[in-house]
Amino acid sequence: MIERKREITARIAAFAVAHAVYDAQFEGLFDKLRGYHSVLIEKIKKYGVTVDDLGLVTDPAKSRETAVKINGGDYDLVVCNMVTYATSSVFVPLIREVTSPVILTALQPRTALDYEKASTFMQLENDNICSVPEFICAARKTGKKVRDVIIGTLDEDCPELGEWCRAACALHSLKGARIGMMGHTLEAMYDLHADPAAIGRAFGLHAPLLEIDSLTKLYREVTPPEIEEKCRMIDREFLQPDPKNDPVTQKLTRADKEKAARGCAALEKFVEKYSLDGMAYYYEGTEGDPNRETASSLIVGNTVLNSEGIPMCGEYDVKTVVAMMILDRLGAGGTLGELHPLDFDGDFILIGHDGPHHTGAAFGKPMLRSIKKYHGKPGSGASVEFRLKTGDVTLFGIAEDGNGSFRFIVAEGVSREGPIPPTGNTNTRCFFEPDTRTFIKKWVMEGPTHHFALGVGKQASTIKKIADCLGIEFVHVK
Repeated sequence: MIERKREITARIAAFAVAHAVYDAQFEGLFDKLRGYHSVLIEKIKKYGVTVDDLGLVTDPAKSRETAVKINGGDYDLVVCNMVTYATSSVFVPLIREVTSPVILTALQPRTALDYEKASTFMQLENDNICSVPEFICAARKTGKKVRDVIIGTLDEDCPELGEWCRAACALHSLKGARIGMMGHTLEAMYDLHADPAAIGRAFGLHAPLLEIDSLTKLYREVTPPEIEEKCRMIDREFLQPDPKNDPVTQKLTRADKEKAARGCAALEKFVEKYSLDGMAYYYEGTEGDPNRETASSLIVGNTVLNSEGIPMCGEYDVKTVVAMMILDRLGAGGTLGELHPLDFDGDFILIGHDGPHHTGAAFGKPMLRSIKKYHGKPGSGASVEFRLKTGDVTLFGIAEDGNGSFRFIVAEGVSREGPIPPTGNTNTRCFFEPDTRTFIKKWVMEGPTHHFALGVGKQASTIKKIADCLGIEFVHVK
């Protein structure tokens, strides 16, 4: 498997709250509460994120001090742990000031009070939910929003907490990311057009505008040993089957393999040179133009980078690069997709795309075929063909409305095993409820772009959390 080059992580701040008066009234209570809080800290750490424990907050002054620490720490998520009742005066100074998303956790140590032995001390140990409405109401009065409250017991698994940690990882990756835009817009596809400044404003990233000439220079400088090294990688990571019935395809030729290897080596250097976390590109050029050769050599290199956690997308579709990055950070793969022919007999639709993909989402080893012509685009060469893993899948598109605002359009379906057309492109058999025809109509009527990111697993709930934190409209097509 291709190893990741981008870490999936996030920075999370967590603190507990309590009513200061209780400390003098109930000896040992705060020690117990701190112990319960430490259990939550360990729970969060299990999700592979960095957690800073900011301790117990019991008065407005400590709340203000904690807010300053949070804003100075550049956290992706803040967890306010409701270990007992606390007045909203210990929360308002913080929620009013912090810029990171804040959630509440109300996790009781007991599943129920021992009513025969119950005491005020026991009740206060388990009063996790008591001040939740007070906190959320007070936050609203300041014009701020608590993003979620997780209710349960301290011993049980917390899938919602896991979702929030994964959402924080996606938010962490977007923050300050460099998503390059190389070449120019594919003029005919109006739905894919996007303003780099608007993309930066919505997602907190930077979209540097890059010249393909810079990549072509690196392409020409790739050495024969570097080409051989990448050819060995291609032989290791990809199957190279014989052609079937499509006359456009043929078995991967040595020339196309070497061209793809050269493009892969050049692209890795390009990403390093410009400190890129992803890229959208498109370039046509003219017959014999060196830049055309460069642009048509990138599919394998893009696939490798996608699998390393650096999303790459053709047709200059920067919005789908963002969606691919989010799905990748959720551990869902994140490959490029669009709607292909419906199978009305089997009640499914083929979903896929030509070009680069994410091997982490592939069912079995991906294949490479030589394509004599990239349909609808100039050039020829190696192309990736594979099916998505079977099981739950998520479609995630980012659309832009006439007022310039973005929308997340998401749906969940099922990928099932079965033959796909051997065209050198990705194709996956996707099934939707109540039936695929009805679903597709609902999907297209929401106005998505014809591209979207396709990932494994059910990711809608987590993507909704990300949309909420970014202030972006979320549409779940069911």
